[in-house]
Amino acid sequence: QVQLVESGGGLVQAGGSLRLSCAASGITLKIYTMGWYRQAPGKQRELVARIFSGGSTNYADSVKGRFTISRDNAKNTVYLQMNSLKPEDTAVYYCNADNGAYRYWGQGTQVTVSS
Repeated sequence: QVQLVESGGGLVQAGGSLRLSCAASGITLKIYTMGWYRQAPGKQRELVARIFSGGSTNYADSVKGRFTISRDNAKNTVYLQMNSLKPEDTAVYYCNADNGAYRYWGQGTQVTVSS
């Protein structure tokens, strides 16, 4: 059974930082494209950052220079370091694993940035 469990969300003031974690079981993360997505109230889910199996990354324009995605293969965990947070970053953040044939989602973790 595949599980992706996010943690690290919370309430932070604008300008602050949070680090989200996504721990996987049932799959080996390093062979998947791992992504962080977010969904704000009344909005569609959007891609925030991805890390490919080869290690390359890409980011949404809105978070470039502020967020960093990384992967610890030994811990089978993906991280999203979020710095210089803004109120518009408030959303539920979801972890995603995709190998082209299968796609898995975590349950989400709430991030709230106060102004």
